[in-house]
Amino acid sequence: MWRDAWSLSKISAGFIAVLVGYSSSAVIIFQAAEAVGATSAQISSWLWALGVGMGVTSIGLSLYYKNPILTAWSTPGAALMVTNLAGLSVNQAIGAFLVSSILITLCGVAGWMDKLIRIMPRSVASAMLAGILLQFGLGLFQAMQTQLSLILIMLLVFVVVKPFAPRYIILLTLLVGIGMSFQFDLLKLDALELQLAMPLWTTPEFSLASVIGVALPLFVVTMASQNMPGVAALHGNGYRPPISPLITSTGLIGVILAPFGGFAFNLSAITAAICMGKEADPNPATRYWAAVWGGVFYFITGLLGATVVGLFSAFPKELVLAIAGLALLGTIANSLTAALAKTEDREVAVITFLVTASGFSVLGIGSAFWGLLLGFIIHWWNGHRTAAVVKRANT
Repeated sequence: MWRDAWSLSKISAGFIAVLVGYSSSAVIIFQAAEAVGATSAQISSWLWALGVGMGVTSIGLSLYYKNPILTAWSTPGAALMVTNLAGLSVNQAIGAFLVSSILITLCGVAGWMDKLIRIMPRSVASAMLAGILLQFGLGLFQAMQTQLSLILIMLLVFVVVKPFAPRYIILLTLLVGIGMSFQFDLLKLDALELQLAMPLWTTPEFSLASVIGVALPLFVVTMASQNMPGVAALHGNGYRPPISPLITSTGLIGVILAPFGGFAFNLSAITAAICMGKEADPNPATRYWAAVWGGVFYFITGLLGATVVGLFSAFPKELVLAIAGLALLGTIANSLTAALAKTEDREVAVITFLVTASGFSVLGIGSAFWGLLLGFIIHWWNGHRTAAVVKRANT
């Protein structure tokens, strides 16, 4: 079993997943922490808690269920906190994190997510996943506007070399991208310094304002905009672990690490999809090792805190956009194929896809939830209408 772990394709998939996750949203964590006046030591503790929490859950759940289960922090939740935490103290913010994680745990124990997933049409779930990932596919080509030469070289390597080394194509493309970034003087390594992160306990304080203004929205956003797409990513790639234990596990790790700054943990969709593709491993049964490696890199980033965040920030954003887009091409194609497989479901799938891809937000909840909700309602209505027509024809 352990021999399956030592594969460059799996290791690189795990690394790229963490690189994309941190590079795309780590800055939001700093902004959220600064909104409550957190000290540098407290911000370092937040990064420690998030990295360790994601590392432990990704490694543990992937090994236990033999599925590529990668967890993440709630990026929409962090964005929400940037504005909603204003006026609260650090202690009140920690109290809100704790309440939100308790609610996620209760949701997992009650099995609400499992019940919802059982009635969710595959076409709708796949369309939502494709809509979420579309921005990363587009980002590959949008990056050409600012770094045309870099992206063209990476794309050329990907297209030409992939038929000969499909398992290592993402790693090779990343290495070429880093080399070209160095050649073009795009790497920003001058501000890097080695610094270990240390956990720092902050005693939670509870108030009605923090519970209503932060805890409840954080819970809703994490469940609707993160966990639902995370489940869709698993199912869309043929993995069906029991969902309730996964939700419960992410909630419990949040309860444990909330006093140290672990504000919300959830199933990942975007970064997990990188570990679920053929580029990670041709054999779906052993792709979980890519998520395990992702967990290892999460753990390292947690221990090194701001140092690793600075390292990831040293890469040009165009390189990160390009490597994410290339790594997710296969998953986007598979999601669209599953969404449009049934002729009778194509219209509702396209509606779900477009709503999700639009990126709009209502009540602080992202478009993924609204795309899924609208798709489910239309699918149910179409089924109800068809059943009524058949019933009338038979009477």
